[in-house]
Amino acid sequence: MEPSDNIPKLRMAPRETPEELAQRYERETRRVNEHRESELENSLAPFRVGSVPYLNAVPLTRGLEEQIQFVVPSKLAEMLRNNELDAALVSITEVLFNDNYDILDGIAIASLGEVKSVFLAHKQPLAEIREIYCDTASLTSVNLLKVLLAEQNLKPEFKPLPSYDVAPTLDNVLLIGDRGIEFLRAPHEHEIWDLGEAWNESTNLPFVYAVWALRRGVQNEPLRRLLREAKDFGLDTLDHIIASRSEFDRDFRQDYLGWHIHYHIGADEKRGIAKFVELLRKHQLGSVYEPRFVS
Repeated sequence: MEPSDNIPKLRMAPRETPEELAQRYERETRRVNEHRESELENSLAPFRVGSVPYLNAVPLTRGLEEQIQFVVPSKLAEMLRNNELDAALVSITEVLFNDNYDILDGIAIASLGEVKSVFLAHKQPLAEIREIYCDTASLTSVNLLKVLLAEQNLKPEFKPLPSYDVAPTLDNVLLIGDRGIEFLRAPHEHEIWDLGEAWNESTNLPFVYAVWALRRGVQNEPLRRLLREAKDFGLDTLDHIIASRSEFDRDFRQDYLGWHIHYHIGADEKRGIAKFVELLRKHQLGSVYEPRFVS
């Protein structure tokens, strides 16, 4: 017997069809994502965390949803100031006007151009506007609008919006978030001035609307790691989020989350924040502090 006769013959694995390969990949991906989700469950304690109840924030809290308080930006800022939260996804102005927070580097809600969910709906030409009713949930958007108008030497009176129901009846109204999108998609007689687009046309920079603000002086390294993991999980499963959410229609969710919004802070976003700081100071819109980033 030749020595080679004792060597077992290799058997080729059955060739998988494209459909079988796709199914196996789907099963493996689902298994990995279920593991990532289980790792994030019940992980935030003892930290108290808040976020906004808007579609654009969903990718940043993937896996943490059951552990987070969801309230509008103005309420989030109030809770953070009152020491009811250790971290919150707040309007950028909250950390610029209050020297009590650090910004988690690398994560934001931002846009480079048209954002779709922050806009002035107006019936009068900008130069003729005397009063604007503003969404009371908003913080950053009001100041962004003030800056953009002041750059054109326009200083109308800003009033609180009495209710969303009356918004279509008003000549000039600032709206944000999902309620803004609902207004935009419904029949209306207003012109729309998208503030993300207006900012980009004026500065050639992205605008950062919201960041993770962390209470300074709190030992929060585990919290920072979890928030980064949640963002990575959300962006890795963005297609799933777009397919599974119920807000609006799928084409809009795809366009909005996949194109209009982005979720990182890089060099350009920091230049955008610095420009916003410069203009807030120029137009004397409050005491503005330099942002402090932590990784």
